[in-house]
Amino acid sequence: MRVVMTDAGLGRIEDEAVSLLDTVFPNVGAVLEQDGSLRGLACCAVRRRIPFDEATLLAPLGRPRAVWGIGLNYLSKAVSTGRGLPEQPILYLAASSGVSSPGAQVVIPQSVTEPDYEGEIAVVVGRRLHQAAESEVWPSIAGITAANDMTARDVMRITGTPALAKSYPGFTPLGPSIYSSDDLEDRHGIRLRTRVNGELVQDDTSDGMIFPVPDLLSRLSWFAALEPGDVVLTGTPAGTGQDRACFLADGDEVRVEVDGVLPLVTRIVRPTDASQHDHRLTEPVS
Repeated sequence: MRVVMTDAGLGRIEDEAVSLLDTVFPNVGAVLEQDGSLRGLACCAVRRRIPFDEATLLAPLGRPRAVWGIGLNYLSKAVSTGRGLPEQPILYLAASSGVSSPGAQVVIPQSVTEPDYEGEIAVVVGRRLHQAAESEVWPSIAGITAANDMTARDVMRITGTPALAKSYPGFTPLGPSIYSSDDLEDRHGIRLRTRVNGELVQDDTSDGMIFPVPDLLSRLSWFAALEPGDVVLTGTPAGTGQDRACFLADGDEVRVEVDGVLPLVTRIVRPTDASQHDHRLTEPVS
């Protein structure tokens, strides 16, 4: 089951159309807070159907309470950077105010000189996870979606703080659909692809993760309780702009494809006047 949020309400993707559901829930996040899964939406009555190309898709989760991310979680990325494998997950929290709707334009701040894309598989928590064993993780996940964990590489280098480099408005596009975890045929081989202006730049599967989903969320849950509707971004493989020495430019289109999920498209807008600079962001003196 693929669930979407439209300007007319929650819906299921069925036969190339959106079946709008007869539900009082404003978004998927509200569904998970009460039910802990998407199963109730599978049998929900349909109000009406609209052609898919006439639907305006919104971020299905609304604004998540927490968006967790991990750095360096793909073997291919570690090889491309020449770094050793981490012994523990490199975790961070990104501001939920950075979440944007699918298809939205993302305006790059004038002070950011190295804006980058990161195609990722995002997992959506359905039931609370706290001090959880690995075997408890997938049964507590409601579904997966696509994410573009955009990063200001220059800000990351200068500040050393992922939360600052990733929390600009619009820098965390999510959606446009959530694919129920009950329907995943191969949780170890979820394919992720990213295209920039149509060119395939990232292609990997969840089998390439250093810390697989059950291990990652279990570890995280021993430090922070994961609540229904929380999102965990599971890392990006090789092929980012950082790897290619090619950062995002005005007019670029980034397309992230995850198995079972509608493609997530992000359009980039760069200000024409790059003369303004934030004096608080200066390269460290060596």
